[in-house]
Amino acid sequence: MQKVNTNELEEFEWKSPNGNFGGAGKEISEALGREPQSTDLLKRHPFDVEILRIPAGKAPYPFHSHSAQWEFYHVISGSGSVRDDEGTTPIVAGDAFLFRPGEAHQLRNDGTEDLIVYVVADNPIGESCHYPDSGKWLVRSPENRLMRSDALEYYDGEE
Repeated sequence: MQKVNTNELEEFEWKSPNGNFGGAGKEISEALGREPQSTDLLKRHPFDVEILRIPAGKAPYPFHSHSAQWEFYHVISGSGSVRDDEGTTPIVAGDAFLFRPGEAHQLRNDGTEDLIVYVVADNPIGESCHYPDSGKWLVRSPENRLMRSDALEYYDGEE
């Protein structure tokens, strides 16, 4: 059995160049041996678990949808909102929700304290994302990368 204590995991932080987006996370699955770039399903794991911390006033990521990935969220503490194609919904500790492939979404911390969320996602190989606000696509494939396009910065058109 592999075991980690999430209180002892190092947290990694990120922010966009203009500071509109930011967050921090603890990659539980990777601490348990998940190899994200592997195509071996035993090394890749069937799901990815993260503890996501969103500072007050921030969204961790732009509004986006996944082509194949499912994402489950469980709010542990704090409050905020979730934007989807139908509008914005408030969230508080104890709330759980799910996004299917193709359902655009974005979390935002509208509160005054950190918003802490468990995120569980499956790991489909060849996953891509669409960013409706900026009209961008992110294409991931560990083995094949065939693209004809100009390269863009991740936050291009978002801020």
